[in-house]
Amino acid sequence: MFESRVNMYMYEETFEGQKLTEVVNREHENVKYLPGIKLPENVVAIPDLVEASKNADLLIFVMPHQFVRGTCKTMQEHIKDSALAVSLIKGFDTAADGSFLMISKMIEDILSIDCCVLMGANLAPEVAEEQFCETTIGCKTEEQGELLKSLFEKPYFRCSVNVVAIGAGIVDGCKEETFFESCGVADLVATCHGGRNRLLGETVVKSDKTIRQLEKEILRGQSFQGPLVAKDIFKVLSQKNMLERFFGKYMLL
Repeated sequence: MFESRVNMYMYEETFEGQKLTEVVNREHENVKYLPGIKLPENVVAIPDLVEASKNADLLIFVMPHQFVRGTCKTMQEHIKDSALAVSLIKGFDTAADGSFLMISKMIEDILSIDCCVLMGANLAPEVAEEQFCETTIGCKTEEQGELLKSLFEKPYFRCSVNVVAIGAGIVDGCKEETFFESCGVADLVATCHGGRNRLLGETVVKSDKTIRQLEKEILRGQSFQGPLVAKDIFKVLSQKNMLERFFGKYMLL
């Protein structure tokens, strides 16, 4: 059903005097950000975003949310009209008027294609080590759900499909039982007990180092998403005069 080769766009960096993409393609391992985990040989790192995505039928977005808009703008004129996007990105974007914009909606608006969502109580190292994990795929049609389930599901990675409609139907589609799926309470529990942002919170109070310094030490230069999302939430609540409701008047003094 699927092509054997998987193009993986990778921002080019230098690692020990070599291009990181060349190291990944030679060693089949992301030696900088995910050392010790072997990648399948059919996964090919490509430093050119347009080259990596121009013939794709499925575009899977896994990146810090602050880079999504620019990435989509670069791809905008070069992807298939029939392509389907899948977002694994938490967080949201904010408009000038302070309104929220889901990352999946941003992708849809810029690329003019459907965007499904995959969310769950999954920690990257556990998935990479093929420990048992569960996830939820949110999509607009059963056909999309069946396609993505066949793509993602493995014996160690269980996928459930939640078909939701557009517009107001999204709210109605979020049934009570959805909160008890992998993308609901389970995701919250996993993040609070083992996620990188939880690790950041613990380290911040034990250290006198800045978040930037901790990013370099803990994530090898990657960014924590929690502080950026919290900043956006604070901005929106401030614009809507809702800070006291969420934080309490004494915490804001």
